Amino acid sequence: MAFLGVVAYSLSMAVLTPAMPLVQRDLHTSAAGAAWGLTAMMLSAAVSTPVVGRLGDLYGPRRVLLVVLGVATAGTVLAAIAPSLGVLLAGRALAGIGGGVFPLAYTVIRSVLPPARTASAVGLMSSMLGLGGAPSWCVAGPVIDLLGWRWLLWMPVLGLVPGLVLAWRLVPQVPGRPGAGVDWWGAGLFSAWMVAALTALTQGMSWGWTSAGVLGLAGAAVVLAAVWWVVERRVDEPLVDPRLMRVRGVWTANAASLLAGYGLMAGGVLFPLLVQAPRPTGFGGSATAAAMLQLPASVGMTLAGIAAGRLHHRVGSRAVLMAGAVLTGAGYAFVALAHGAMWELYVGGTARGVGLGLAYAAVANLVVAAVEPAQTGVATGVNTLLRTVGGSLGTQVSAVILTASAVHGHPGGTGYTTGFTVTAASMAGVLALALAAPGRRGRGRGRATRRSEALDPDAHEPASTRPSAQR
Repeated sequence: MAFLGVVAYSLSMAVLTPAMPLVQRDLHTSAAGAAWGLTAMMLSAAVSTPVVGRLGDLYGPRRVLLVVLGVATAGTVLAAIAPSLGVLLAGRALAGIGGGVFPLAYTVIRSVLPPARTASAVGLMSSMLGLGGAPSWCVAGPVIDLLGWRWLLWMPVLGLVPGLVLAWRLVPQVPGRPGAGVDWWGAGLFSAWMVAALTALTQGMSWGWTSAGVLGLAGAAVVLAAVWWVVERRVDEPLVDPRLMRVRGVWTANAASLLAGYGLMAGGVLFPLLVQAPRPTGFGGSATAAAMLQLPASVGMTLAGIAAGRLHHRVGSRAVLMAGAVLTGAGYAFVALAHGAMWELYVGGTARGVGLGLAYAAVANLVVAAVEPAQTGVATGVNTLLRTVGGSLGTQVSAVILTASAVHGHPGGTGYTTGFTVTAASMAGVLALALAAPGRRGRGRGRATRRSEALDPDAHEPASTRPSAQR
């Protein structure tokens, strides 16, 4: 049931993209206004995910999961019937709260499944994020032609409502930590600097990267982030514990998640645009042809996420992350050198999908293994947030690269080559982070050193040796 909610959320995040021109026309807005339909949900998901994860740790994931799925369903319905852009944005912002299903699902998995099955379930859950985009593109054309663009927004409801019912009936009660509070000051400051930073990032193309609005938001984000960091270091129950973020198994996985998010969304921009670009640069294909290219990658990502759980027990998640980085980087490097035939895009794109499936599963398992069960929600929430931020970077940086190469209004071939090359380089960064992550055995390290670092993902040491238990 948690898996169903996650798939529905990932679908709702991507489903509006094919309908953007129609949204602009029917709601009498500009292209920038219609694009806020995507930005509003992304911002909401970014700021709410760690907060929801924290609430799940405090009050139990089942109760919070039901609320989150209910709010996401209501927001999706509101967006589907919206008579104006303002109502659409409000609905999309509410739907973005559904991003909290990820940390809540990880908490449920860790609480109810035996350790032998946890890694496989976490891996599958992590790969679900890539499963929603491809179906939305495949069915977008027929749905829009036969029923209208609003029916695209009803599609996620078909997963959210059953997910809500099944969660109510089947998800077991998992106790939280009664008596602990919520760091609302930290949550407010965190939301403020994240909104400022992500708004500057997502609007840079339309406003101009050196415009007063973008520079002002970027400066405000830096100041607010600094204030937030000081506040979090002083409160007893911080929303995001800075000491936890310094644990080696956590910060390496978080940085890798940021770059993996870049790798996913950069491909989500480059591959479809290349397929649809006019010849001789591209293939002059349709949106359906671009969607079909994404299907093998989505299937490979899901299967790799399942396989990552078994590999976790055999070789450790550090090795799985290394394999995912190498495979994804190789896929992007291949299409950077050879993208003159569709089969080359299929080969490189499928390698990218399988590699990202391994990488996403590995970073989630590394974080889960590195923290106490009571911190699973907030730790995985931050990891999911950084994946979202990385995705925003992948979208914007790839768009800037393609725009810089434009000839007669269309991106040139050098733009796609550069975009694929930069993304391959980002996966080299993931490989470096994997090498820096904790290994299967703490070779040569004493107990005192282990207390300040992440736990070995496969050693299952007592909780008393974990950093969070030493406070």
